[in-house]
Amino acid sequence: MKGNIEERACRLALYIIENKATVRAAAQRFGISKSTVHKDLQDRLSVFNRPLYLQVKAVLDENKAQRHIRGGIATRRKYKGG
Repeated sequence: MKGNIEERACRLALYIIENKATVRAAAQRFGISKSTVHKDLQDRLSVFNRPLYLQVKAVLDENKAQRHIRGGIATRRKYKGG
């Protein structure tokens, strides 16, 4: 998904907002690295589309607050086999 960086950043933001997706899920969906997702959303989107940036930031902050819970669930699944 190379090309217009602003368009990519907007599409990433909309995907994350609509699906309440994580950065990792968005990166996998768009075939780019997590670093690129962060760079597009934090640095680029905040400059040219501030309202969309604020919406996606709210979702990312919520995901960040819940990541320790997701990690615990993943570990439990890993060791219980389910």
